[in-house]
Amino acid sequence: MDIAEVVKRSGVPASTLRFYEEKGLINSIGRQGIRRQFNANVLERLALIALGRSAGFSLEEIAHMFNDNGQPSIDRQLLLDKAEELDSNIRKLTAMRDGLRHAAACSAPSHMKCPTFRRLLGLAAAGVIGGYKNAPQKKRSKKALYRTRG
Repeated sequence: MDIAEVVKRSGVPASTLRFYEEKGLINSIGRQGIRRQFNANVLERLALIALGRSAGFSLEEIAHMFNDNGQPSIDRQLLLDKAEELDSNIRKLTAMRDGLRHAAACSAPSHMKCPTFRRLLGLAAAGVIGGYKNAPQKKRSKKALYRTRG
């Protein structure tokens, strides 16, 4: 199947296909004229790459999910670790969402006088929610984040 057919069937732009080939994530089997040719299994491989990207895996991590024969060989512990990371992100985002909803409806005269909003500011500054990549991360439960509401 030529590159145009892969683009049509997968929805992945030709430039991305060329990039994935350069990174060793997919392989063309040759050319017909100036067009790259691919095996039909490239569509399944692209689907696995898309799933991995959606889950937050890097392209390098995804590349290691294929054995030397190009078949998927995914480390189950890697999947469990990513699931834990996603759970952590979900907790952080849920806490942020709840805090923002509270701040939007808070009866305090200003957000800066709202205890919940002030806690959100402190957590963001400490790197607990959002914040900067190099900030120290502290693990706190949602319950601890919202013990007292303002």
